[in-house]
Amino acid sequence: MRLVLTVIISICFCIAPQRNVSLLVPRNFTMKWNILSTILFLMCTAKSYGNSKNNLEPLVRTSLGQIKGSMLTSRHGKAIYSFRGVRYAEAPIGALRFKPPVPARSWSSIYNATKDPPACPQPGKDNISEDCLFLNVYTTRLECSVKRKLPVMVFFHPGGFYEGSCSSRVYGPEYLLDKDVVLVVPNYRLGSLGFLSTGTKDAPGNNGMKDQVTVLRWVKDNIASFCGDANLVTIFGYSAGGLSVTAHITSPMSRGLFHRAIAMSGSIFGPLPIYSNQLNLAKKQARLLNCPDSTPREIISCLKTKTSQEIGDTLSGFDEFLGDPIWIWTPVIEPDFGQERFLTEHPIESVQKKNFANVPMMVGITTDEFGSRSFGVVNNNTVLEDYDKNFLKIWPRFTGVVNNNTVLEDYDKNFLKIWPIIYCYERKPPLSQVISKGLKKFYFPNGISSSARKGVADLYADGVIGFSANRGSKLLSQYNSHKVFYYLFNYHGHITHAYYPDTNNTVPYGVSHHDDLLYLFYVSVMTPLFNNGPESEIVDKMITMWSNFAKMGCPISGEALENSGLLDSISWPPFNSQSEFYMKIDTNLKLQQKLYEDRYKTWAGLIPISN
Repeated sequence: MRLVLTVIISICFCIAPQRNVSLLVPRNFTMKWNILSTILFLMCTAKSYGNSKNNLEPLVRTSLGQIKGSMLTSRHGKAIYSFRGVRYAEAPIGALRFKPPVPARSWSSIYNATKDPPACPQPGKDNISEDCLFLNVYTTRLECSVKRKLPVMVFFHPGGFYEGSCSSRVYGPEYLLDKDVVLVVPNYRLGSLGFLSTGTKDAPGNNGMKDQVTVLRWVKDNIASFCGDANLVTIFGYSAGGLSVTAHITSPMSRGLFHRAIAMSGSIFGPLPIYSNQLNLAKKQARLLNCPDSTPREIISCLKTKTSQEIGDTLSGFDEFLGDPIWIWTPVIEPDFGQERFLTEHPIESVQKKNFANVPMMVGITTDEFGSRSFGVVNNNTVLEDYDKNFLKIWPRFTGVVNNNTVLEDYDKNFLKIWPIIYCYERKPPLSQVISKGLKKFYFPNGISSSARKGVADLYADGVIGFSANRGSKLLSQYNSHKVFYYLFNYHGHITHAYYPDTNNTVPYGVSHHDDLLYLFYVSVMTPLFNNGPESEIVDKMITMWSNFAKMGCPISGEALENSGLLDSISWPPFNSQSEFYMKIDTNLKLQQKLYEDRYKTWAGLIPISN
């Protein structure tokens, strides 16, 4: 009799897996029958969720209408309700091109959200469309009481504000959704379509950032339908997404829409200049498409006649030196034309005035970041010479130096000209020359040659990513009443985003930019599912710390300290400018102090914050 009842209960699980288990199991069941029920449930769900032809089609009702999704399975076998390609804003086409986003209108029929949406226009992708303002939502619950709502994690993808998307093949939920969180991954407009800024009423800028704000407003209004807690939202992002996170902290438009923030390998608080417009880029975009560039209105009028693919395909035309700068379009401080403004003052000023979102923060980088770009310089004498001689121009934004004799020579001889381009700092002399000369003296005390790869690599890692994150941590810890946690991701996996040259992608180079994302998301286009081995252990550490932070505002809780295996019985104190604690994330977690102290002090001395 017990066996029959257990089978019936297991079948009920398969039919309605979202229901609370405790409501279905009699209290007087013994442990062995509970175990049998669980086994049968897992067998049943494996069949239902693993076979695409028999997938359940979960249905949710939101403030905009009903949405049909599909089923996925987490790394450890949890059922994931997946809703991919949910519209959060109207198509930014026609009259809405170069305009702020318009929130999505409601619909009457059932909305099909069972596949990834197209990416926003960019080169190198097949599935793109200017109608791209969609998001993916993943949850493990669809029915819950108020007390059982889940923390929400909204991820802003990387890509320099000119590439990337919310694709589930790159940002798969199979790791994070082993934890009790709701994950939201949106698209946002890129390049000129998202960041055209003329300094006039026609295009004040920041539309890509306003897309992200619209996502957060959508979350506030609709995430309860996915068992998410709209009052417990963590924004996190990588590279351009990390810079976005730090921009949201100081944006009046984003205030109150999130409650925690994680900036991974990206920050707005570094040497990158933040202007009131990027009219120079608007003019360049016009010239690349044979449009007149005399006035902003003329530029915009002509660009509206071009296809989105034509605009997206011009990306390479913005290169200035070996594929650099990394940062082309950025958020701007909008002039006031009566519109809702994303940034109203420089983010550093906002923090100093305590005019920012006072929330718990995590900030961190990888060990080597963009250091692998050094091979393009040091093994090329011509580039290295230019890198050296024109450093005043190039160093403020650069790439690929050390493996090309021609490049290396250029890098060396023209460093005053080249370096400000590469390393994304102020380009105008005399300030740019002071910065470039100071950096050259510190990173290359013995001059620039083919043996100087480490100097090029460190300069690249620090200038583009590292110093910005460090300065942001110091600034926020000084003015924020909540804790700021700082980390260095140092795990050398066998799969990486950068390999040594001439090794046929067999010898990983350090711990590169994006490598830590491999352990938060299932990147199915690049890696197998990490189910065992050392990579699986790193996944366990990462998703535990990140989800802990989303739930409690602290990556390692007191409860986690009791687990001597997973998080190594270690505590993680917050960062401050005196102790400068950071967590070194590796096979074993290690608490350390004063990350790259001499390197970051050099940058801070050359580019001080004015009070």
